[in-house]
Amino acid sequence: MALFDSSASKKKGGRSSVPDGLWVKCDGCREILYHREVSGNAFVCPRCGHHFRISARERLTMLFDNGRYKELFAKVRPTDPLEFVDSRPYKERLKAYQKRLKVHDALLVGRGTIGEIPAIVAAMEYAFMGGSMGSVVGEKLTSAAERCRQRRIPLVTVACSGGARMQEGVLSLMQMAKISSALARLREEGIPFVSVLTDPTTGGVTASFAMLGDVNIGEPGALIGFAGPRVIEQTIRQSLPEGFQRSEFLLEHGMLDMVVPRQELKDTIARCLRLLHAA
Repeated sequence: MALFDSSASKKKGGRSSVPDGLWVKCDGCREILYHREVSGNAFVCPRCGHHFRISARERLTMLFDNGRYKELFAKVRPTDPLEFVDSRPYKERLKAYQKRLKVHDALLVGRGTIGEIPAIVAAMEYAFMGGSMGSVVGEKLTSAAERCRQRRIPLVTVACSGGARMQEGVLSLMQMAKISSALARLREEGIPFVSVLTDPTTGGVTASFAMLGDVNIGEPGALIGFAGPRVIEQTIRQSLPEGFQRSEFLLEHGMLDMVVPRQELKDTIARCLRLLHAA
């Protein structure tokens, strides 16, 4: 076993992550931490509270009672209708990510209980092409919403995404309306929907389902927005305020309902579901 992983502050295809080594470097306080200490603290730095990115499966395990759930819509897989090629064919990209991550696409859906309340949770996998929203994400999330409507149980989503998937073009953008329509039907029937926004939640995901919850919850320090800060600064030709697009800033300006540390997230969601169900 490696005593120290020099790539501790890197993520597969992204930024910070928790490595397989014995130690991990925190991107918040730059401290070298014992891996077991971080994992035992819900992958939150015990020194500064920095929230490491975690996988979709880890999300489901943390949120469901006893970490037990039944995966739904596991057979839905992506195709390449546009036969898209950039630096490499889209089909090859998909196969490489599927082989490395052991998932078919950027969303996992599970059914179980949260605080003894039956619920369905849809969690995004950022390591799969930046958690980009393609046709599979749209289909699985829409199916999850429809299943919740049929069974009259709450829906919880955990967003972690760079936005729409460019390799699927307009088919990816169509998922925004498709998912939003399914969520509107949930609201019409009074079925609770709680949206959790983690680092990062951007692009078409922010512009669609991530901001449509009956309750919108952000994790501390999460980057949340549509366009990136640099693009906005170049567009409006003004410097942005300190902490712009971080969850605390959005809470202060009414874009989020609450910011909740990961260790308290499950209990907070359960409490919200009870209150929404009673209402």
